[in-house]
Amino acid sequence: MIFVTVGTHEQQFNRLVQCVDELREKQVITEDVVIQTGFSTYEPKSCGWSNFYPYQRMLEYVKEARIVITHGGPASFIMPLQVGKIPIVVPRKKEFSEHINDHQVNFCRTVAERQGNILVVENISKLSETIARYDNIIAAMSVEMKSNNVRFCSKLDGLVKSLF
Repeated sequence: MIFVTVGTHEQQFNRLVQCVDELREKQVITEDVVIQTGFSTYEPKSCGWSNFYPYQRMLEYVKEARIVITHGGPASFIMPLQVGKIPIVVPRKKEFSEHINDHQVNFCRTVAERQGNILVVENISKLSETIARYDNIIAAMSVEMKSNNVRFCSKLDGLVKSLF
């Protein structure tokens, strides 16, 4: 099963929803697909879908899915990482009226470069190829989430102690 989430941002993400639906309709994707469509206006014809799912149901879909495809919002792509899955991330773009600017594009590029644990697909025409090659691509990737929390807390602790 493939699970797709576009998050809760109030602008549509028809480009992703329609692309996945058409890939399923053409049998490029042969497995079941469930899409959380958010505020998108396109209604899938070949996939299960709902505008929104409760958090627990989203988590169940993420756990059940072989592939999780998300928009570029951090909460959406961190969820699959937390359950040990490498997400395919399609950032929303201003040029398609999917967001107010291209911060998702820039943020996703940075995360991919620094963390190496998300697959960023900026050009929607490359999504089918990424899905087809998914298992081979992720074989060499780590789902480990690198964190600077310990270092940050240590430096903060030192700073606070120096003040007293």
